[in-house]
Amino acid sequence: MATENPVESLQEEVTCPICLEYFDAPVITDCGHNFCFHCLTQCQEGSGTNFSCPQCREIFPHRNFRLNRQLANVVEIAKQLRLQDAKGVDGEGVCEIHGEALKLFCEEDQTPICVVCDRSQEHRNHAVVPIEEAAQEYKKKIQTRLMDLKKERKKLQGIKVMAIKRSWEHLKQIEVERQKIVSEFERLCQFLKEQEQLLLARLAELEDIVKLQGENGKLSEEISRLSEQISETERKCQEPASQFLKDIRSTLSRFEEGKFQQQVEDSSELKRRLSDFCQKNIAVKVTMKKLKANVTLDPETAHPQLVLSVDRKILTWGVIRMNRPERSQRFDSSPCVLGCEGFTSGRHWWEVEVGDGTAWAVGVARESVRRKEEISAAPEGGVWAVRRWGFQFQALTSPPTPLSLSQVPRRIQVSLDYERGQVAFFGADSGALIYAFPPASFTAERIRPFFWVWGVGSQLTLYS
Repeated sequence: MATENPVESLQEEVTCPICLEYFDAPVITDCGHNFCFHCLTQCQEGSGTNFSCPQCREIFPHRNFRLNRQLANVVEIAKQLRLQDAKGVDGEGVCEIHGEALKLFCEEDQTPICVVCDRSQEHRNHAVVPIEEAAQEYKKKIQTRLMDLKKERKKLQGIKVMAIKRSWEHLKQIEVERQKIVSEFERLCQFLKEQEQLLLARLAELEDIVKLQGENGKLSEEISRLSEQISETERKCQEPASQFLKDIRSTLSRFEEGKFQQQVEDSSELKRRLSDFCQKNIAVKVTMKKLKANVTLDPETAHPQLVLSVDRKILTWGVIRMNRPERSQRFDSSPCVLGCEGFTSGRHWWEVEVGDGTAWAVGVARESVRRKEEISAAPEGGVWAVRRWGFQFQALTSPPTPLSLSQVPRRIQVSLDYERGQVAFFGADSGALIYAFPPASFTAERIRPFFWVWGVGSQLTLYS
């Protein structure tokens, strides 16, 4: 088997991947790649303090170029080897047939020949010129082509440098947007936490007010006063007429005192506070609505026997297996499909109507969940979901956990808290908790909505 020319291999190792020339003042990056100093500097103009390797695109927080002296020495050795090799090639050759020096050039056959070859039958009638003269003529042609090649290379190098700069700018823009999203969701989560504490505190205050109304001390005092007045009046009525009419004006004035109003006043205050609380709760509900994800089904991942509606909101089981293009992300063994949306931070929730179907599952899955073989529908396999299988309603743990509900909800809310690694399920109408998985670590992996249906009559509908 032919082996690679070691001299050619050496030439490749001492060539800059940007300008494709010998390294000029070679520097090495933190990721281990080498470039000409001026090439690397030109690529990173205007890129700020961060640095992106033009070869592997790895990003470093600071520029840290170190001169590679060993590589610079190797470059000089490679140049000398190439020069010696070129001298050996350009030296005067010898005719393999006649052993004479190759001093002539046959223009018809375009090959060097000796004086004996020129007189032979093969070349006798051919146009022949001295080899040096032919070399000069062809060198001019090659030099012209070489200049065109160098211009084309320079043009492509400029395009490459601009592409690297654009790529770096796009990476910076993406990072800025990522930071904005993370900051916004952190602020929103903090706001919701504060609102939760505030509303719970106000509810506790209202609860205390209601309890105090049931044990109102002023009401008790007023009842005691009225009881005493009734007893006194009854005794007064039993007195003789002369005694009864004595100080009658004072007695009547006591009956004219104002009625007790505290209960009405307290009731109005309670009504006002309850109204304020309801308005505050409405504002929190509006904020919660912003966390609702508009989930759609991803046809690129759908099993061939699943049918998706045009708006990608309804999923049903098809009797006939459809002829869909083979894709690496498509489920082939399990009748599953993922949502188009993926989450790497924040809190999100969405609702799924499961209807009366008896074979379905809803939840979330890792981006890396298996597609080409039967999946392990449990957290160990990258799936957090609840399932109905016939008359069984289960959380897909290992082994499955039975869920003792009197009636399976027709509409389920799937809730994801990425930072806490928590996945929970609620009845969408009642708000009652169905099941919450223990906290998991998503390790910065993309988490996507997960759906599974099987059998005629099973259908899942997503709500916006």
